[in-house]
Amino acid sequence: MLRTAASGAARASRLVLAASVLAAALPMAGAAHARGLLWDAGNATVAVADLPSQGQQTYRLILQGGPFPHDKDGSVFGNRERLLPRERRGYYREYTVETPRARDRGARRIVCGGQRPSTPDACYYTSDHYSSFRKIVQ
Repeated sequence: MLRTAASGAARASRLVLAASVLAAALPMAGAAHARGLLWDAGNATVAVADLPSQGQQTYRLILQGGPFPHDKDGSVFGNRERLLPRERRGYYREYTVETPRARDRGARRIVCGGQRPSTPDACYYTSDHYSSFRKIVQ
């Protein structure tokens, strides 16, 4: 009986220790994801063909270097939300994806990163004004 109580206490303290390690680690993982340190491209992609037609048109304009319909197209995107991989300021540029019936630029954008805007390293699509992104894949 004594041995069973001691082993049960040891198991309980191992469980408490494991729970406290997990409780400390999980918020750090969430913070790292929020800072853009963990990019899960496998779950966050969209094929060019699956973009809305306006997104496909914007993507083609990016690759041909314009001309763009909005003055803000091609302006620096600051990645303040830190949802995209961390890069130096000026790496990302944003482009408007037209939204039918919107009175303004709408919420849809393509954000591309790289040294040369017409040959980006990667592009990302957001339909909710930077709350989430999906990497654009061929």
